[in-house]
Amino acid sequence: MAQIAEDLLLLLLDNASAQPCLEKARRDRVLSAAVLLDLAHACLIRPSVDGDPAPAGRLVALTPRGRLDPVTEPAFRMLQRRALRPRSAVDKLRRHTEETLLTHLEGTGQIARMPLSHRQTAWPVRNRDRVAYARSQVLSALFDRRPPTPSTAAVITLLHSVDGLGALLSLNDRGWRWVHGRAGEIALGSWVDESHTGLAEVNLAVTASAIRAALTA
Repeated sequence: MAQIAEDLLLLLLDNASAQPCLEKARRDRVLSAAVLLDLAHACLIRPSVDGDPAPAGRLVALTPRGRLDPVTEPAFRMLQRRALRPRSAVDKLRRHTEETLLTHLEGTGQIARMPLSHRQTAWPVRNRDRVAYARSQVLSALFDRRPPTPSTAAVITLLHSVDGLGALLSLNDRGWRWVHGRAGEIALGSWVDESHTGLAEVNLAVTASAIRAALTA
């Protein structure tokens, strides 16, 4: 399950228009990065290290242990063919990731497709339990300093990296100063020390650091 990418898109759709509330350029980047972080959390990719055949700074594919998620499989197969720099991986994935996610969420009954015109479509969330939980986790991590789950930490990290938290929150200056400070801590990996973590969470944090640099460069 591509939990990070799915949660992120559901959060961006959770508004009165039922359309993603982050403009397309940033949205394509964070959704593509989210798919890569789902693979990292599943320990299917990681940044290259000394001794790898791939040059430093590349994302490398590891050995799969079963069937792949339909959302993440294209990204994994791409990295299987060739290790890529995080920015290159994001750029290659951004063309199709959103449509793949929307189709998957519609197919699993989590959103509905509602044509508005020949160019516009609304995507109302059909069951708000999941998105309400994801939103509560984001708010709790940011405002209550509760240790975030890996998915929540990844969502916050990605949106913070592209200055996109305004898509979810409306705050005064004091509130934004707090949120940017806390989100910055999470983006730097503080959540790993705050939570009970294992190899999957550490790999997620390390990969997120590499991908965050690509998003902010």
